[in-house]
Amino acid sequence: MGHQYEETIGQKRATTSPGPLKPAPRKGNAPWGTPEGARGTARQATSRRRPGTTHRPPRPDRPTPTPANPHSTGRTLGAPVNPTPCSRASSELAEPLAGTAAVARTWLLVEQPGPWGAKALTASHLDPETGRALDRAADGTGVRVALIRRPGRHADLHRPGRHRVIVAHTAPGATWMRTAEVADPAELTALDFAALGAGSHGGFGDAHAGPPVIAVCTNGKRDRCCALYGRPLAAELASSGGLDVWEITHLGGHRFAPTVVVLPYGYAYGRVDSGHAKDVVEAARSGRILPYGCRGRSAWDRPGQAADLAVRAMAGEDRAAAVTVTGTEDVPGGWTVHVAHEDGRAWRVAVTKAVAEPPRPESCGAVPGTPVRMQVTTVEAVPAPAG
Repeated sequence: MGHQYEETIGQKRATTSPGPLKPAPRKGNAPWGTPEGARGTARQATSRRRPGTTHRPPRPDRPTPTPANPHSTGRTLGAPVNPTPCSRASSELAEPLAGTAAVARTWLLVEQPGPWGAKALTASHLDPETGRALDRAADGTGVRVALIRRPGRHADLHRPGRHRVIVAHTAPGATWMRTAEVADPAELTALDFAALGAGSHGGFGDAHAGPPVIAVCTNGKRDRCCALYGRPLAAELASSGGLDVWEITHLGGHRFAPTVVVLPYGYAYGRVDSGHAKDVVEAARSGRILPYGCRGRSAWDRPGQAADLAVRAMAGEDRAAAVTVTGTEDVPGGWTVHVAHEDGRAWRVAVTKAVAEPPRPESCGAVPGTPVRMQVTTVEAVPAPAG
């Protein structure tokens, strides 16, 4: 029996906690953080020269070749590079997850099998002109466009028969999810993106009647952690049956891999394992969220995401429809976020802009940096109006 996506009251809380995140495998006996080029150099330095051979110095008219750096991101040679997987560094530092989700009131997901490049809308078997047109149409509307594909081996298909399309609006009280199939994704450029972002689907497709959609970020061309951790997770979830599982091109926050978003509610999660993911989907079936590992609801800006989760933790509220961010004000050093409950309660939440220390790579191969994080400092109840 299909599940209609009206926001309902759940009756139980999931109690399963995820297991530890497995680090990416090492090659050979090299310690963590040893660049592959350095391992090769060490092997060459310790190898024995065959008898009767002599060292031949480089010719002055030919430059000495530089060994390839497998972690290179295209920077100028000599720039410092951190080869430690970004998700391992973030996990070891216990970097907070709240307030790190992608911002999108509406998601437009387009099925595109085959390989994906780092900028998948224009670097896949989707017509790049169509990808650019979709990107332009979505700009400033609150719609986020991404490509999806089913987990497993991805044949290099240039012309799939039809493309599945999923559109989901994530705002509380107006949550919906629609699906359709199109012969050519270029048809989607005719959609009213401003209306989609505002919560009107205009009759597109049919109401989604299956289980919640869980999309796992797996694009290794964007960041290797997404492939190393995301693809095995997506495959395991798909093999378990009963779930609507997709791989997705980009969710942001590579260093929190594996990362997922669950639709239609738009709550994103980081450092997910299969047991945790199944609990998240099961909660979503009954209109609930799980606070553990939650990065935030994509309908809100990042200060709003952090405030939403802080209020839920204080009030013990897990119903997706029960809490709404009604506004965010810029103040010196951060934001004041206004949060309301469906029962009439309201809060003012102070969120400051903090810097994550010590430095860590925000993506694999990147120079270590200090990313901004959302830090909730106070949650203040607002008295109900008199009368």
